Amino acid sequence: MTFTSFVCFILICYLVQTKGRSDSSCPKSFSCGNLTDLSFPFTLSTQSDCGFLSISGCDAKPFPRIQLLPGGDWYYALGKPYNYTVWLRDTKLEATLRQHECQVFDENFSLTNSPYISFNILNLHNFFKCNKSSNNTLNVTLKRKDHFTGYEMYDGCDAFSIYYKLHGDDDDDDDDRDISAGNLTAACSLVRLPIVSVSNNGNVFTMLSPEFQVEWKLSDECYGCHYSGGQCQTDITNKFLCHTDVSNKTAAGTSKRGHLRTPWFIVATGTFFSCIGLLVLLFYFREKILWYKYLRFWDSNAEDHRNIEAFLMNYGLYAPKRYSYSEVKRITSHFKNKLGQGGCGNVYKGRLHNGKHVAVKLANRKGTSGEEFINEVASISKTSHVNIVSLVGFCFEGRRRALIYEFMPNGSLEKFIYEERSNRVRQLSWPILYKIARGIARGLEYLHRGCTTRILHFDIKPHNILLDDDFCPKISDFGLAKLCMKKESVVSMLGARGTIGYIAPEIVCRNLGGVSHKSDVYSYGMMVLEMVGGRKNVDVEVDRTSEIYFPHWLYRRIELDEELQLIGIMNDSEKECARKMVLVSLWCIQTDPSNRPSMSKVVEMLEGNQDYSLQIPPKPYLYPASRSEVKSSVVVEPAQALFVDMSANILYEI
Repeated sequence: MTFTSFVCFILICYLVQTKGRSDSSCPKSFSCGNLTDLSFPFTLSTQSDCGFLSISGCDAKPFPRIQLLPGGDWYYALGKPYNYTVWLRDTKLEATLRQHECQVFDENFSLTNSPYISFNILNLHNFFKCNKSSNNTLNVTLKRKDHFTGYEMYDGCDAFSIYYKLHGDDDDDDDDRDISAGNLTAACSLVRLPIVSVSNNGNVFTMLSPEFQVEWKLSDECYGCHYSGGQCQTDITNKFLCHTDVSNKTAAGTSKRGHLRTPWFIVATGTFFSCIGLLVLLFYFREKILWYKYLRFWDSNAEDHRNIEAFLMNYGLYAPKRYSYSEVKRITSHFKNKLGQGGCGNVYKGRLHNGKHVAVKLANRKGTSGEEFINEVASISKTSHVNIVSLVGFCFEGRRRALIYEFMPNGSLEKFIYEERSNRVRQLSWPILYKIARGIARGLEYLHRGCTTRILHFDIKPHNILLDDDFCPKISDFGLAKLCMKKESVVSMLGARGTIGYIAPEIVCRNLGGVSHKSDVYSYGMMVLEMVGGRKNVDVEVDRTSEIYFPHWLYRRIELDEELQLIGIMNDSEKECARKMVLVSLWCIQTDPSNRPSMSKVVEMLEGNQDYSLQIPPKPYLYPASRSEVKSSVVVEPAQALFVDMSANILYEI
């Protein structure tokens, strides 16, 4: 039974595939001159079977031409079609306007619609044309004197006068409809023409434009006809007709009825039996691990969608904008400009419709869970601070997920702080490093105290600190963040979260203390120490083994009141900044969370508001030993050994 169903499934899929539209004859997209990424319903005039909005003159200057309906007029295309609209130029209208000929008001400017496509011109303006014959003018005046109150009049034409408005109030359309709803005599008529702007120089022709923006809308029948292999046409009675080339016999037999049959029956039948066969296969292999994983994936994906919808409902108007995946592709120009790559996915540069640059983080299907994605959207949506990156919007469409952030021209802090040993010049000066350290501290203080709900980040590291064009730091990547009430001092966690090298010891060894906002303080301290040293805190490549663990080496030099020997210090002011950053960091990485300052205290220490900021902190009683110390039989307690492995990302040979 199962084998038979499987064979039927394969055969039906093949049948449906062979009956669909052939991709070999019609390209999915094409270009013509300055028009790129064109697709159905547009087609080259030499490939009329692939669409009906014909384009020709690809090599013509300045623009190619578009024919909106077969046999209709040709217009110059002024730009690439976007979001179902395109700007066109009418050369006939342009010639009339150039001569200021009044015959331009003889008829309305409009486009012919078809049963399979309709057009709407977006930049039309209402003009009223009234004859100048004495009797008609008298009738208009006597019937209603307030017809054209607030309207301008152009009297430069011999046979008629033109009335129009110069502003675009919301009630203009209502006024125009009231005027044209039978309240005037036959002396006046409504004329709609495209405009470029409004002006008040007494010449109505300066308002008019030969350029117009047209919006098109395809019927559902036409879309279905195209994607089933047919062509959208009309019969002799101007009714919709889907022309297919299934066979000459079919075409001849159905043309008498004015409609050619499409292979919808085959598609529907194939889809039905395909679903039946797939369900049988899933049932038969229900115990197999591979299928079980797929089922669990789809269950979790559905749960993620429910969580997203619940989030949007709860936030209402305050929720970030949701973009479709097709919009994300347009924003990033089909992921053309890649900014970087991380464990959770790639980051691309994009541009919104208003010209604003953004960074689009495309989540890896395997790297980011739906829970982390929703967590980041929910967390960052609660923030508004100069040192927190702004979330412009997001995309959650099946397995396609993306976060759209404000663009940071200088990228992440990571690329500025790790330097070669031979280079004695820093990429960032000490004043800028000090400014960045203060900005990150203010951002964390805001997350811990300034939000309605306290946000614990749990992944503070240089890679997650972005820099704008003025090197103002902004905290990003809230995938591991946790929300809690402000009065809560300790939060519950099922497992460790964070990046090795920045994880607070209490996250790894719970007997050291509860997990709280002090865990972010620890990560901040480790990160600032890397900013100070221009190196990783744990580096087995250094020449002297005593420098493997940088915080330990720094503490010894301060304890002995020795020079810190840091790179790039030019004067006493920079020396003081460096010393203050080191002391604050050593306070932040205290093993006991209760000995660490809050981020509010860190800000005060950095800004020099207390003498406390210059005191040397106690020596942490847990820290990774140097390689020489380990080899000289120093006893490492179990808790310390675990901390060495998980937090410092290094195991020493004993």
